[in-house]
Amino acid sequence: MVKPFSRNRLAPRSAIFPALAVLWLFTPTSTAAQNDLRLEDRVLAVVNEDPVFDSDVERAIALGVVAQETDAEGQPTETDEVFRRRVLERVIEQRLRFHAVESFGFELLPEEEVEAEVAKLQARFGGPEEFQARLKSVGLTDASLRQLLARQLKVLTYIEERLGPRIFVRREEVQTYYQDVLVPELTAAGSEVPPLDEVRESVRQVLREQRLNEEIEKWTRDLRAQADVQLFLEPPASLPPAVSSRS
Repeated sequence: MVKPFSRNRLAPRSAIFPALAVLWLFTPTSTAAQNDLRLEDRVLAVVNEDPVFDSDVERAIALGVVAQETDAEGQPTETDEVFRRRVLERVIEQRLRFHAVESFGFELLPEEEVEAEVAKLQARFGGPEEFQARLKSVGLTDASLRQLLARQLKVLTYIEERLGPRIFVRREEVQTYYQDVLVPELTAAGSEVPPLDEVRESVRQVLREQRLNEEIEKWTRDLRAQADVQLFLEPPASLPPAVSSRS
């Protein structure tokens, strides 16, 4: 039996754009939020004088923003140490992008754009009550959340305005992807294969997102090369035991 074609197969496979619900976790916290940090919170990295705390990594892990690699049976294939380092690198990369956008400067975003992203996040976590509980668990308030979302919308605006114009997908590239990738995938899955004309624009969007992600990765590498990034991965050594002085 041939399965009907699902356009979800042509959803953009971007590490950046579907993830507004993810990226806000990787930006610097507000001053008020930093003041609430536990005294024992440890600095794991400093990005251009901007500290990245252990709680930033914990927040990302708690909300499942970076998935731990697993095998077919769901067992982790990387150690906790490797996983945490990978999450830290994601936090650092996003911090670098945020700094670049801050120096560029943007006008205030329309409030409705921020509210639309808040609504998406609430839906992701099951509703307003569940979402408020999750925010509280990671030390965020409504105000700090909206601030972070506004910053991330600025990042996406910057990417579209500065990197987007570099991307052009040729008609023959769309046809090649359709013939060499999409048709074999759908055939192997026993799904209906739609005519190229029906999915041409969707394929073009997939290819554009792939190219744009490549540009974002290159941009981020350039930012990292020019930045002052210091890592403090080793935990602080324990103090030696107190020794009473003898008179």
